[in-house]
Amino acid sequence: MSTLTREEIERGLAENRQAPGGTARNAHAEALSAAAEATGDRPLFRAALDNLINAYLYSSESPKMLVPFARLLQEYDKDQGAFDEWDAHSLFWQFKWIASAIGHSPEIPLDSAAGWLDEMERRYRIAGYSERPVREAELWLADSTGDDERAGRAYARWQAADRDDMSDCHACELNSQGQYAVLRGDDAEALGVWQPVLSGEQTCAEEPHRVLAASLLPLVRLGRFDEARSAHLRGYRLARDKESLLPSVGRHIEFCALTGNESRGLEILAEHAAHVAPLANLSDRLAFHGGILVLLRRLTELGHGQSPAVPYEGSPRTVSELYEVLRSGSLDIARRFDARNGSNRVSERFLARIAAPPLTAVLPLGVRSSALAALPQPGPAPVPGAAAPAGGFAELVERAREARELGHPGSDALWEQVALRPEAAAGSDPLVAADVADHRALAAARAGAGDAAELLAGVRERYRELGLAERAALAELRLATVAAQSGTAAGELRALLAVALRAAEELEADEPLRIRRIALAELTGIRVESYLRSVEATEDPEHGDGHGHGHGDGHGPGQGQGHGELAHDLAAFADAYAAHLPDLVAEAEEMLGRLALSQGDPERAVALLAGSADRSVAAARPWLAVDPLVLRAGVLMSLDRTAEAEESARAGLAHAAEVTDAEAQGVVRLTLADILLGRGEADAEAARHALEAAHWFDQAGLTADGGAQARLLLARCHAREGHTVEAAEVLQSTLPDLLEHGEGQAVSAREFLGDLLRELHDPRGAAEQYLLAAELAEGWEDPRPQANFAQAAADQLSGAQLVPEAVAAYERALELRRRSKDAPVAEVRILRSLAWLGLREEVTDAGVARARARMGEAAEVLTAALEQAPQDPEARAELAETWNQLAQVLDRRVRADEEAHEEGGGAEEREESGGSGPAEPLGEAELEALRLEEILLWERAAALYAELGPEHLQARFQCVNNAAWTEHELGRAEAGAARVSALATEVRALPGGVAPEWLLESAERTTEHLLRTSS
Repeated sequence: MSTLTREEIERGLAENRQAPGGTARNAHAEALSAAAEATGDRPLFRAALDNLINAYLYSSESPKMLVPFARLLQEYDKDQGAFDEWDAHSLFWQFKWIASAIGHSPEIPLDSAAGWLDEMERRYRIAGYSERPVREAELWLADSTGDDERAGRAYARWQAADRDDMSDCHACELNSQGQYAVLRGDDAEALGVWQPVLSGEQTCAEEPHRVLAASLLPLVRLGRFDEARSAHLRGYRLARDKESLLPSVGRHIEFCALTGNESRGLEILAEHAAHVAPLANLSDRLAFHGGILVLLRRLTELGHGQSPAVPYEGSPRTVSELYEVLRSGSLDIARRFDARNGSNRVSERFLARIAAPPLTAVLPLGVRSSALAALPQPGPAPVPGAAAPAGGFAELVERAREARELGHPGSDALWEQVALRPEAAAGSDPLVAADVADHRALAAARAGAGDAAELLAGVRERYRELGLAERAALAELRLATVAAQSGTAAGELRALLAVALRAAEELEADEPLRIRRIALAELTGIRVESYLRSVEATEDPEHGDGHGHGHGDGHGPGQGQGHGELAHDLAAFADAYAAHLPDLVAEAEEMLGRLALSQGDPERAVALLAGSADRSVAAARPWLAVDPLVLRAGVLMSLDRTAEAEESARAGLAHAAEVTDAEAQGVVRLTLADILLGRGEADAEAARHALEAAHWFDQAGLTADGGAQARLLLARCHAREGHTVEAAEVLQSTLPDLLEHGEGQAVSAREFLGDLLRELHDPRGAAEQYLLAAELAEGWEDPRPQANFAQAAADQLSGAQLVPEAVAAYERALELRRRSKDAPVAEVRILRSLAWLGLREEVTDAGVARARARMGEAAEVLTAALEQAPQDPEARAELAETWNQLAQVLDRRVRADEEAHEEGGGAEEREESGGSGPAEPLGEAELEALRLEEILLWERAAALYAELGPEHLQARFQCVNNAAWTEHELGRAEAGAARVSALATEVRALPGGVAPEWLLESAERTTEHLLRTSS
């Protein structure tokens, strides 16, 4: 016997309808259904059954709908008259859900499934409904059995049948039509069918959620990568928290697995780890686990089979282990469907899905995801018998040497290929062996390895033994460079540089590379000497801890004293070698440009950097032009020469085609994206460059640094394009990184995210970000930013119906506004908001008194502001609005009194609530006094709006209209009509086009109605 009363059950049903879908909601719905049945109240029991069916539908336990639906159908057959029009419509609507659930339940025999379909058709026909939903259900049952001919007939009849009240919404029907097109192998047709849903033209409770997920692979297969990326970012945000959409989540995981985003797929899997356990809905389990299996297979293929995945039924699992258990369970389900259907259709499709190859190497998504764990890399030693790369060994070595002499970025990759060839391992060619050793020593030097100097010394001796003095001289110079990077004492370092220069100068006069070796030694000496001078000017020169890091890489002069000497030396170098070695002179000019910039001469820097880039291009080394062009673009932006900055950045990007350094690729794209966004043009192009920049920074291991900046810029591009969901997804993914980039950027990022979430109608999320931004700004000397954030948070908390929290945030914002003393309008808006919040939950006399006091404070603030600036239009408009809202507060008190009389409330209820309940009843005199005060306030507001001009006509009309209806309540309808008529006459006299048509039409209707009621 139930222990719940009817009222408790009804209240429970109301709460259950609003609860999120899932097993908890289902369990509660089951308990309520049992309790309702125990009461013997048939209408209550029917309501509980209907609620239980709906609860099952929006969960992973949808097949359980069959039992409560059958019982509800029995209730209908017993007494159709007990079902009103809405109840009957709901019952027939649920028949469609049952048809779907039957098809997704392999334990129901095919004959029984067909019988349910026949029963649905019979009942629809008797009830006068179209066969359209019946034919759609028939389509999917026929498709699952492999009866393509019947499925085709059912599809044709579905499309031909009339739409009526029992038809699915347009969005759901388009989803199904597109799904059928995909099964027939026509991606283009499917996307065409889905377009109204993808664009947002057709939506419902679960669309575009499902269509966005279904469109992912068709979009990729057709090369529509930007749309696929957007569909993933938008669709996953919609589906992630809905248990009934786990099949769609599986599609998002599958998409990540097949587009080079395995780490993103693994993160999504981790978010849904609790749902990986067996689901009651076997069709959903097959769909969800199918997407997971694609990911797990890809991870295994990439060498991550032994990495941890997510637990399954309480036990930790590796990727391979989870793959095996899910595959086994899924194939068992597929075979059960096959046995029921008499066809291998389900298992064949499933096996094809989980074996699908990647669709593209990588499709950057923009969102940050943790990189997969690094795998042990094979050593550089060649594998005997391994297949050799295309081309002969001698040709490969020649290409590597040519690239090395040019300083081509691809040189290292070529030498890696050489090192892996069996011919190199044999050691039969001493020169090749020396070159490979040189390559490895240089790599060690770049990495700062402790044995770099030893390796370089060995290379030098090998080249000397081979009689290659010019290569030995270069190794000598690299030894000096390594010494500079390791903080060698100044005296020793100068001695090493002298040895390197002497080795270059002692080369034979007919050596083609003699001049280049000398020039390179001189340029290195200029750079290092500048650094040493700066160290000696500030430190004990014998301390030897100046750390020359970064001063041997050609990217910038040393800072400190001696800039004049450095500039003189670089200029002399450029003059001496301009005709013979343009690439080295380009490097010198870049250094001069950076020096000019550090000395506060950006115009000279612009010219020098341009010259450096031009020389590099002329020397057939365009990759060397990238750095100076990117730097030049930044300088030009600081000078507000945006068009030139864009031109320079585009040139840098064009010349970066052969650059292999991932960070450099990221920087040039980020620079161009920043310029384009700053110019307010080409947002889509800026987004593309920012996206690519983030990808390159990730490749460089700089996800938290350059990658975060690129993603912030990408989010701003998305927001500018109106792609708010994508912007929020990208920004949220990289927010933890941005919070580490200093307080200023952390505050800015949180504010930006708050703005995005506000646009997405997520007031709680937006308020959280604004409050966190306010917390970060709490210690700032200027209180205005914190006040802005507190007020923005309060607005959102108010919208989310979180009244106490909103009041606290407004109070804090008010305190800060008063401290800054320069934002009276903002202060006034806070006061008005506080006034209304006090009446949000209940109208009491105390609440009205507090609201009146708040409005009075607001008026005082504005009056004081107008004493300082009497003609300030904003302050005058806010004063009028304050009077208007005070009148509305008083009107709210009057309405509360009227509602109390209508509902029969009185002193008894107030006594039961301890005296804090509704306001005391008003007498006639009190009501009249309040209405008269309302009219006076609206008159004052309207008069002030009139002084402010025609642009405030709408606000003025509202005040006059409110006053007129209040006159009517006082029994003075003619006086009210006169007010409105007078305003209409004034408006008609205005020049054409000033007054909106609706205003005159509304005024005429109001006047007519008031006069009619007065007669």
